[in-house]
Amino acid sequence: MTNNPAAAIKFGTDGWRGLIARDFTFDNVAICASAYARYLKESGFGKRGIVIGYDTRFLSEAFAKEAALVICAAGIKVTLSCRAVPTPIVSWSVLNAKAGGGVVITASHNPGIWNGFKIKSETGSSAPTETITRVEKHLKAFIDSAETPKKMTEDDAGKAGLLVVADLVPPYLEHLGKLVNLNALQKTKFKIVVDSMHGAGAGLFRDLLGDGYDLIEIKGEPNPAFPGMHQPEPIDINLKELEARVVAEGADVGIATDGDADRIGIVDENGVFVTQLQVMSLLALYFLDTRAERGALVKTITTSSMLNDLGKLYGVPVFETPVGFKYIAPIMERENAVLGGEESGGYGFRNHVLERDAMAAGLYFLDFMAHTGKNPAELLQWLYSKVGKHDYHRIDVQFDGEERTAVIARLEAANPAEIDGRKVTRDTVDGFRFTFPDGAWLLFRASGTEPLLRIYAEADSPERVDRLLKIGRQMAGV
Repeated sequence: MTNNPAAAIKFGTDGWRGLIARDFTFDNVAICASAYARYLKESGFGKRGIVIGYDTRFLSEAFAKEAALVICAAGIKVTLSCRAVPTPIVSWSVLNAKAGGGVVITASHNPGIWNGFKIKSETGSSAPTETITRVEKHLKAFIDSAETPKKMTEDDAGKAGLLVVADLVPPYLEHLGKLVNLNALQKTKFKIVVDSMHGAGAGLFRDLLGDGYDLIEIKGEPNPAFPGMHQPEPIDINLKELEARVVAEGADVGIATDGDADRIGIVDENGVFVTQLQVMSLLALYFLDTRAERGALVKTITTSSMLNDLGKLYGVPVFETPVGFKYIAPIMERENAVLGGEESGGYGFRNHVLERDAMAAGLYFLDFMAHTGKNPAELLQWLYSKVGKHDYHRIDVQFDGEERTAVIARLEAANPAEIDGRKVTRDTVDGFRFTFPDGAWLLFRASGTEPLLRIYAEADSPERVDRLLKIGRQMAGV
């Protein structure tokens, strides 16, 4: 055991993440699994069993098996994936099996030296705050008691019927194929390049669209080092190879999925990255206009004001939440929302699991192109014709310890009447946001999973966005 395992296990926006070998160890995974098992038994959800999956990171499969055998030792049935799978497959499998919850061993888009322990609720969504609070209570009690986690052997768990190893992919893909007219989509002449970023989504677009589809996949082999990128996050800086390949191949679109394939990145036919705010707004336009569906849109504070404009244009309500799908999912469920999403590139959909899903998002985006006959750049111009031009960018600044404290103190004290010569209003829904009368905004937010200060800006031109970000750095003193 580590000297103080409690210090290493801290649940953030989307589960617990730690550095492999230093914080994220077999001992600490076992402690987490024990605490979660106690919650499952206390809540009654343990009677329904749980689903466990994992990504392509170093030792993820072994960590997943460790968690499974600890939870089995508590008398709870575990369905364990037989291979690395995207987080949304675990989420959907929980919902499909009516299981009591789930665990995914993944650090999503973090660098390869990280791994994580995500907890899913019985709806397949990210575990809500009240669930995490109860798990943390059991975690503290377990550590204070100095108990050693109990664990079954794989053979004993299998013989007792408590451990079932299964392929979660086929039923999920079958469901996904029913969300659109897959036969019609398969007959389109689009050429696409898929960048799986060496992660858990590798091969799945090919499996979904079939061998006859004109599809090229890059970075499709698992590699826990995630070479050639800062981290497996589908943002512009990490997608230069995809952008170049789209142009070289004369492809219609590039699609990237992050390490656990719950986030998506889109590259247009000119090799230009389409920002996550643009993608979510395009998906909203797809549902509201092309599919003529009606229902609420749910957005975090870091997503585009274009969604508010679309809500007014099509007569649907728009709800705003703090960052984290655990805040989005309950509102989506309550309002039967068409779409919910966040700036990270994670989007969830009605008639599917209420969780981020890059595969579903990519499928819907291709269907949008198929129905309209427009390529991504043309779709973006169509969107702008309805809501006006919007540009966006985000910068991430490393900060921790004393620097973090000083930066947060500066931002708490900052309440200017004007920024960049224009009036602003301030709110602190999640971080520190300054909104302009024309809908532009500047936001400061500390990451819930990494030692980063994120500074975001959206405005009507890239020049204004750059100015706002520069002002933002000055305000934060970073």
